[in-house]
Amino acid sequence: MAKSALQIARAAYQPKLPKALQGAVKIQEGAATQSVADQADIAKLFPNTYGMPLLTFVPGEAKELPAVNVGVILSGGQAPGGHNVIAGIFDGIKSLNKDSRLFGFLMGPGGLVDHKYMELTADIIDEYRNTGGFDIIGSGRTKLEETAQFDKGLVILKELGIKALVIIGGDDSNTNACVLAEYYAAINAGVQVIGCPKTIDGDLKNEMIETSFGFDTACKVYSEVIGNIQRDCNSARKYWHFIKLMGRSASHIALECGLQTQPNICLVSEEVEAKQLTLDDVVTEIASAVAKRAENGNNFGTVLIPEGLIEFIPAIKKLIAELNDYLAHHEEAFKAVPAAEQRQFIIDNISKENAEVYASLPEGVARQLTLDRDPHGNVQVSLIETEKLLSEMVGKKLAQWKAEGKYNGKFAALGHFFGYEGRCAAPSNFDADYCYSLGYNAANLIGAGKTGYMSSIRNTTAPAAEWIAGGVPVTMMMNMERRHGEMKPVIQKALVKLDGAPFKKLVENRDAWAVNTDYVYPGPIQYFGPTEVCDQPTKTLQLEKA
Repeated sequence: MAKSALQIARAAYQPKLPKALQGAVKIQEGAATQSVADQADIAKLFPNTYGMPLLTFVPGEAKELPAVNVGVILSGGQAPGGHNVIAGIFDGIKSLNKDSRLFGFLMGPGGLVDHKYMELTADIIDEYRNTGGFDIIGSGRTKLEETAQFDKGLVILKELGIKALVIIGGDDSNTNACVLAEYYAAINAGVQVIGCPKTIDGDLKNEMIETSFGFDTACKVYSEVIGNIQRDCNSARKYWHFIKLMGRSASHIALECGLQTQPNICLVSEEVEAKQLTLDDVVTEIASAVAKRAENGNNFGTVLIPEGLIEFIPAIKKLIAELNDYLAHHEEAFKAVPAAEQRQFIIDNISKENAEVYASLPEGVARQLTLDRDPHGNVQVSLIETEKLLSEMVGKKLAQWKAEGKYNGKFAALGHFFGYEGRCAAPSNFDADYCYSLGYNAANLIGAGKTGYMSSIRNTTAPAAEWIAGGVPVTMMMNMERRHGEMKPVIQKALVKLDGAPFKKLVENRDAWAVNTDYVYPGPIQYFGPTEVCDQPTKTLQLEKA
């Protein structure tokens, strides 16, 4: 297989580990835990895995552990560093006993159910160290929810002698890991289940999970490209660039990229919702910045837009909630209606208030709100071209202001969506180290006989040697939410905190950024060079931990 010069150089990179994991370990148990909300409901659903203590690894005495067979699953969308988690698990279980073996289930959780797997040997693992992507075993979005799936999975786990399963995924995948851990504990299956926090969106975090892996790299990749666009923008001086960034449920990526690149406008969905802004309010804010810059002769600029923005506008959020519910129960009736009549069919069948909002939307956006749902029954917001919607609406508002003599500039807009470009990048030094540590740490949780825990690496703004390794019960992160019209236990998503240091930093600067051209050009990810360039964590982490 042909390799680039960078691939060859990266293969030699040795990820750094926390001191606590560099030799034999022992566990320090912390306080008992409870879920973030709905404690009685969660405790009832998870009698075997609720209330377990927080765990921290500290150096311990070396002892011989029996060999263990471990299974690993990559679940959901790709994130930079997944291969290093697997390399960390492999090295970790081999350090406990050289005869331990690792099996990868192919193409996500479906591989466990359908008994599709491969053994991951040293030769295979070595090909994938410090690389992006999930192609070592592939990923998939099958949801592990049914007892029949758990039982089918158990057949192959028993056949291969697998005593522990590591599920690498986001909040939904780790929720499923927790349900699986509970079920296997309840039937005494003898299989431990450990989760690893993955999502470029950055919305799987709490006091024990400081960041999800892949967020650092993805934000650096997007920020490089935003910087390039801003340089182009400042060179040609004739376009406003509307840039939509991944982040369906939270605006962490947009905020981080905003802090790294200092665009003219950085929208944060959580603020739009908290201030009860309408779509017109958002359009007016952008148009005002365009007009102000035009007064200074600057008919160009950049706008960062979180992917999920549309869902956070309160009136549209209410509309989407009713559409999700309605389509969950009347999908066949809706699909039977000719396409040309579907818009009117929706207007006739939902509440008056929501029908009015739906009717006010441009035809294309209205259609996108009724397209097929994702596996969780939600609108696929990445298909909604918010960047085009906003640039069109800003253009109309400026034309109106021009007619009224309030605006005298030129406005030409270009739209972009950065999503897949960041998901499989070669991991930054931070993610290479963090992911390897998460995997190595997961191996130690397995060695300690734990189940229902997520691998946790903290103190991540310090040098890697000082990171704190341990485990957090997945039930600690859970609450009850409505999914597909029913209340289900799920890991609570972490939204941007409007009283948090990263958002405050944006607020402090955005009025100046809106008018001035204060662009920063981060450039490509630095893998080699001075520590302060190569090993920097995200601005988000630096501000949160300052």
